[in-house]
Amino acid sequence: MAFEIRRKTVTTLVGDVPVGSSAPVAVQSMTNTDTADPRATAEQVLALARAGSQLVRVTVNNEEAAAAVPEIARRTADAGVTVPIVGDFHYNGHLLLAKYPECARTLAKYRINPGNVGGKRRDENFRTIVQIAGDNGKPVRIGVNWGSLDQDLLTQMMDANAASPTPRDAKDVYIEAMLASALRSAELAEEVGLGHDRIIISAKVSGVQDLVDVYRLLAARCDYPLHLGLTEAGMGMKGIVASTAGLSILLAEGIGDTIRVSLTPKPNGDRTEEVLVAQQILQSLGLRSFAPQVTACPGCGRTTSTFFQHMAEDIQTYIREQMPVWRDERPGVEELKVAVMGCVVNGPGESKHANIGISLPGTFEEPKAPVYVDGKLFTTLRGDTIVHDFLGILEEYVASHYTLRARETAGV
Repeated sequence: MAFEIRRKTVTTLVGDVPVGSSAPVAVQSMTNTDTADPRATAEQVLALARAGSQLVRVTVNNEEAAAAVPEIARRTADAGVTVPIVGDFHYNGHLLLAKYPECARTLAKYRINPGNVGGKRRDENFRTIVQIAGDNGKPVRIGVNWGSLDQDLLTQMMDANAASPTPRDAKDVYIEAMLASALRSAELAEEVGLGHDRIIISAKVSGVQDLVDVYRLLAARCDYPLHLGLTEAGMGMKGIVASTAGLSILLAEGIGDTIRVSLTPKPNGDRTEEVLVAQQILQSLGLRSFAPQVTACPGCGRTTSTFFQHMAEDIQTYIREQMPVWRDERPGVEELKVAVMGCVVNGPGESKHANIGISLPGTFEEPKAPVYVDGKLFTTLRGDTIVHDFLGILEEYVASHYTLRARETAGV
């Protein structure tokens, strides 16, 4: 059963992507190329968008990067992709947006960190960015980070806490300072003239329980759409597990309108992994569907052969390779469920719960593999062509159950 409880928020339009209210939770990502290199950055934007990222953020940290943004957008559009590109600004965003108006017009959203907008002239610089956003009809994300919090505000709140007859734990004051920074900045943005429905807020930390605590408090105090994510999730399994743990708790409570999984990639690693993990979190929770799901048992002493493991991998790879075509031509196929099971214990039963499933013979079982389609025995496979035969049945199922999208014909 999908979660139906969603926190009530306003809807913010980022390019053509709605964020908030009843809109599906949006997946976003960020490039790690040098933005001043428009070719490399555009290639990564395209890869992230094709993997399923609905918003892609790029660093805009200097004049070369700001000047490159319009070309990056042109390159992606020329490749047939119009994903909204978000600009990430720290320290000098007010200067870059003012000096490079085409960059300001091209970006679909500006990300502002209230702790990094210019020291003593913080409010003035913040107003400048918000004014430019308003003039260009762009929304902003006010992104407070645990590691770059407004130090003046934090010092003020820590001093007040120390003078209190009943001082709170320092971490609680830190969290309260994060919330105050985000909400005060949102209030200032509205005073400058930015619409209430043009603001998204994030308050990122690097610990799972801290993330849950911060966003529960934030969700209770405002109706702005919220962007979720650990600010530094980490590498590999640690980053995936930590992100999944924190985001799943909040999403299950209806908190969160857009997410990013901030994985540290291996050297020369695939940046799109963070998109796939974010999608899998949402699909595992039943909130969205992105690709057919393959259920496979972990194996045990009954399945000493690795055949079913190889078959599950082959089927998963086949589906992943087919999805660019299926997604375009066969709407609804992303909800397909496939089961590849290794023995008689759970194989037939699990296969019946899938749209299409196969129960392979475990050790000492009769060498046959029953195939179930929509809960009913369809056929039994034997011999050396089981994988090939099953993939053929899978293709036939997709062709017969998911309507081919109608194509516009020139001149008709």
